[in-house]
Amino acid sequence: MSLASKYDPKDTEAKWYSYWLENKLFSSKVDPEKEPYTIVIPPPNVTGVLHMGHMLNNTIQDVLIRRARMQGKNACWVPGTDHASIATEAKVVNMLKDQGIDKKSLTREEFLNHAWEWKEKYGGIILEQLKKLGASCDWDRTAFTMDPGLSKAVIDVFVDLYEKGKIYRGIRMVNWDPQGKTALSDDEVITKEVASKLYYIHYKIEGSENEHLTIATTRPETIMADVAICINPNDPRFSHLKGKKALVPLINRSIPIIEDEYVDIEFGTGCLKVTPAHDINDYELGIKHKLEVIDILNDDGTLNEKAQILVGEDRFVARKMIAKKLKEVDQLEKIEDYTSNVGHSERTDAVIEPKLSLQWFLKMDEITKPAFSSVMEDVIQLHPPKFKNMYRVWMENVRDWCISRQLWWGHQIPAYHLPNGEFVVAKSKEEALKKAQELDSTLTLDDLTQDEDVLDTWFSSWLWPISVFDPEVFATGKPNEELKYYYPTNDLVTAPEILFFWVARMIVAGYEYMGEKPFKNVYLTGIVRDKLGRKMSKSLGNSPDPLELIAQYGADGVRTGMLFSSPAGNDLPYDDKLVEQGRNFANKIWNAFRLVKGWEVDSNLDGAANSSSIHWFENRFNQALAEINDHFEKFRISDALMVTYKLVWGDFCSWYLEMIKPEYQHPIDQTTHDKTLELFEDVLRLLHPFMPFISEELWHQIKERSVEESLILAEWPVQRDFDEAIIKEAAQVFEVISQVRNLRASKGMSPKEALDLTIKAKDEKLYSRFESVLNKLGNLSSLSFGDSVENAMSFVVKSDECFVPMGDSINVEEEKANIQKELDYTRGFLNSVLKKLSNERFVSGAPEQVVANEKKKQADAEAKIKALEESLAKLG
Repeated sequence: MSLASKYDPKDTEAKWYSYWLENKLFSSKVDPEKEPYTIVIPPPNVTGVLHMGHMLNNTIQDVLIRRARMQGKNACWVPGTDHASIATEAKVVNMLKDQGIDKKSLTREEFLNHAWEWKEKYGGIILEQLKKLGASCDWDRTAFTMDPGLSKAVIDVFVDLYEKGKIYRGIRMVNWDPQGKTALSDDEVITKEVASKLYYIHYKIEGSENEHLTIATTRPETIMADVAICINPNDPRFSHLKGKKALVPLINRSIPIIEDEYVDIEFGTGCLKVTPAHDINDYELGIKHKLEVIDILNDDGTLNEKAQILVGEDRFVARKMIAKKLKEVDQLEKIEDYTSNVGHSERTDAVIEPKLSLQWFLKMDEITKPAFSSVMEDVIQLHPPKFKNMYRVWMENVRDWCISRQLWWGHQIPAYHLPNGEFVVAKSKEEALKKAQELDSTLTLDDLTQDEDVLDTWFSSWLWPISVFDPEVFATGKPNEELKYYYPTNDLVTAPEILFFWVARMIVAGYEYMGEKPFKNVYLTGIVRDKLGRKMSKSLGNSPDPLELIAQYGADGVRTGMLFSSPAGNDLPYDDKLVEQGRNFANKIWNAFRLVKGWEVDSNLDGAANSSSIHWFENRFNQALAEINDHFEKFRISDALMVTYKLVWGDFCSWYLEMIKPEYQHPIDQTTHDKTLELFEDVLRLLHPFMPFISEELWHQIKERSVEESLILAEWPVQRDFDEAIIKEAAQVFEVISQVRNLRASKGMSPKEALDLTIKAKDEKLYSRFESVLNKLGNLSSLSFGDSVENAMSFVVKSDECFVPMGDSINVEEEKANIQKELDYTRGFLNSVLKKLSNERFVSGAPEQVVANEKKKQADAEAKIKALEESLAKLG
């Protein structure tokens, strides 16, 4: 195969992705002889297009799945999409509006026809985009939460939980989204700090000419729903008002003044208005004191007839108008700036209204217990573990889950209402009729009306790790072969913001229906942020288009760029320089291979001179491999990449290839060349999970290979023992070479000018073993050992002093200044190490190896200081 002079990601990516797909290299089938490794994708919304968060999340999943595949495991990554009731319905409503069609003019069936058409046209976009990233999903397994089988599973589970007494229907205060016109669960509400106003309103005391109470509220538009004023029974300021009544401003409705210790005497004016229909705390107070409930808001957030005034006005418009009217009748004392926490819909961003509504709920007190203990006891591990506390707080304060939504797109609740107001729950209308006829034998199918609401989208996705393998298990109770083999899955990669929305609920469902955890590890990614620390979003316009990034920098460049600074659970401060670094890394690898491929090989040459270089890199590779494997085991994916990056760019390209490179227009020996290609193959194995495209391309450039020999199926490198001593020796030699190069540069000398080097060494054999490397990379005319040399520049590596004769050109004062500068730096470094070692908490708490490393740094620094001081003394 010919090798282009420049790496072209576009052609390479298209070629190899097609190759992998055509040869079914992503597919997985039950194989009892192999250990399964399973990941289920967090199903993106069908409304979605690829954004930076998806890029990060799916890159991590692909890295994990590709490495597992190379480890010989039966790797299965299940893709799919979520029907996203609220978001999709909003998209379809807007599409219809653009066509001049009002949803209200359509029947449910007509609307759903439009919704399915929209889904078929746009719903697969994001999965196609993931292919550009290199995602090695088993695409034959692609699932959708409203596929027939998965839909049946949702209905089976609803009926089962209802029959177990865990689902109930009742009037409760819920979070209402006036824009989406649906109830939301607590988890779908995002609280934001909002700059608001505090209105101080006078409520006249009934029967009194001048007396009034002042109430501070952020929501004057709800005063028409007031049913009481509450004071603390222990507050002497208002004791004379016990048993009296007040008048609601503007409408002059009489309301009682009640007492309850719930009122904080110190807060605000010390008394509050009670509006049970529009505040959760007031609702609880209303139940306790048996107060009337007056709901003055329509489902869309406008005022209804019960408000008596401003009927039809939007709630926020009404707020300003009420304030103006109160001022006109002299019942508005003042308005203050105020910062309040306001709930917003996660989907539409509309301000949430607390609303009394008849909804369906799942009891969460008992069903969540196994899910709580499994995470607390690390049966399921969260990475990083700091999220355990967030999980604990949520689970300890869990509320019943409002599972009904006032929408048409989704799984319609399988409850069937009878003419007399009763209902039955069944898997089909025919089954419902049988149950209904037990109550009234005269009923027919036409007498049954299915509940209008659909289920919360999460009520389908909480079954995802089970239903994608066996949607029938909820009905049969007997898992099929696929479910037995692939469940529990291994690792889940997702965002912390859906830890409770989705992760906790999947764990609940897993224990409820499988008696087993759904996954072993949960890797929680951070948020991708811009340079100013803002979350990347379309609305801010601060997010690059991922597909444009891939087109510009290549998928491998973008993948590595996203991972360079993305440790688990920590936010990723994105910068184009990261993906640029990724692209440069791909180019470096490409050019390294071109260098090796371009060498002429002579089988008659002796390669003994390169044996120490080969021996060193083999050991360095195995040392890096041990670190990489350890990072993977601990889910430090970013760290695993950085070790790989430094090994490939620094150790392999910058050192090893330079060490063994033949002189210009000279051939290389066969042994070294063959060994170098073997080492290159090992490097490509390490790179493949991170950079699948360029690694597969070069793997096949090394030699012709069959489909079965493709890199995607190749064996992950086997961990072997390594000699740490030779790695440290080589590092010392490299430091000497770097210092010689720096000396040349500082003196403006040509790199081609050969230099003599004398080393006052503790261990001369160390340098002798790498003499050919020193001479070649340092461009030395001679290497000798001994004491100080006259008229020489010197530098210290570890405790060894190195001298380069400079004839009469040496500037003694300049040399003394340079040594003093290095001495000051080394002393400062030693002080920082000593400070750390004098900290008892560090010494007793840190791992033994970490403390040993610090002590080694101390010894090296002390030896270097001694040598530098001797050098300075010799110069006078």
